Amino acid sequence: MSWVYDVIQLARRAGEETLVFHPKHNVANKAPTPMDVRSKSDNSPVTLADLAANRMIVQGLRAMTPDIPVVSEELPESEALRCSAIQFWLVDPLDGTREFVSGGDDFTVNIALIDHGVPVWGVVYAPVIDLMYWGGIQTGSFRQKGGKTISLRVRSLAKRHSAGQVLRVVASKSHLNSATRIFLEKLGDGVELLQAGSSLKFCLIAQADADLYPRLGDTCEWDTAAAQAVLEGAGGVVCDLAGNRLVYGKPVVLNPHFIAAASHPQHWLSGWDALRINL
Repeated sequence: MSWVYDVIQLARRAGEETLVFHPKHNVANKAPTPMDVRSKSDNSPVTLADLAANRMIVQGLRAMTPDIPVVSEELPESEALRCSAIQFWLVDPLDGTREFVSGGDDFTVNIALIDHGVPVWGVVYAPVIDLMYWGGIQTGSFRQKGGKTISLRVRSLAKRHSAGQVLRVVASKSHLNSATRIFLEKLGDGVELLQAGSSLKFCLIAQADADLYPRLGDTCEWDTAAAQAVLEGAGGVVCDLAGNRLVYGKPVVLNPHFIAAASHPQHWLSGWDALRINL
């Protein structure tokens, strides 16, 4: 993985490029550009920031690793490669576009390396707060903030009730739907709810600031791959509601509903089977 440092720096540069278009953080030496928010065919938003970051990342990855194809949310012609390539880069150049458009800080640049369906390495960068995460199952995971780099490890969870631990559950700022609310109610007492945007929810678990992220709504493979790599590198798991690891390069780009957690939920979450019913 001789390219690790270069890909991290590429994510940083792409993140800085998005700030040119951010409503609250325009780069001072460049004229502000209208965000030109448009809707794609699936009704999700796309901005000039998404497209600018995408161009930078795709060009950079192709130059660094010409033998590894690049699949990106904002590169529709690359979609066929997602199902056919054994190894490929999977990119979301701006995860959390709704947060971005509203002037929020919780959006990220996501780049992941997929190998035989597994996200083996990823980088997640939040440009407004200059917060960088990277890593994977073979390398461990790390966070860099303010020039300081630390290694990441999830919190160790014993049996919840016997240990009396508060369960810290992180949910989306934009997608706290009825299914998620029902799931949270089923967890019972002793739950602390945290909210964050984009793939930073996974990273909160990786850095031991949260324990569980239930996603009972639509996501696509590029939304989750990089952050899953970071979380798994820190000792966490991401599984569907049947308990199987979330995998990539599927015939359909949509992910199943999933749980990201500090360890496999069935090992410590009281009533795991009951919690999955009717969700």
